[in-house]
Amino acid sequence: MTGLQVSTDPPIQTRWIELLVAVCFAVAGVVVVLDSQRVGNAWGSDGPQPGYFPFYIGCLMLAGAAWVFLKTCWRWRQDGGSQVFAQAHEWRLMLKMLLPTVAYLVSMAWLGIYLSSSLFIAAFMVWQGRYSIVKSVLVGLCISAALFVLFEIWFMLPLPKGPIETWLGY
Repeated sequence: MTGLQVSTDPPIQTRWIELLVAVCFAVAGVVVVLDSQRVGNAWGSDGPQPGYFPFYIGCLMLAGAAWVFLKTCWRWRQDGGSQVFAQAHEWRLMLKMLLPTVAYLVSMAWLGIYLSSSLFIAAFMVWQGRYSIVKSVLVGLCISAALFVLFEIWFMLPLPKGPIETWLGY
């Protein structure tokens, strides 16, 4: 017997992924609509209230989610919905992108957006692009520095900061 094992699990069908995405978008749309109502979504005497435009974005998200959900259910009735979303090797490729992205998002809480972004960009350049470490680190640092100048200095828009920004006095 060889060491190869064949999975007998049925593959996940595309319809389930589409329905999951539609539900996630609907939940996000509801959150946006409810929060825009909390902060005010009407037209005030001095112009639109803070939730005016987000309210309509949330409504568009809900409409898009409903469209995807209904279209997926309609197609499911017509063709049986047997199309496979991804095979095992394709899931591995997706996880190679998803897991580092999740690590990047989690690291922002401790390292801040700029250091996390530098590490994320450099790591991806080395790992996926096969660039040299020096070139990757330089590109990661330059992009983060440019974004720091853009948001923190020019726009004066504070983004999540970590220990380096605190050390620099920002």
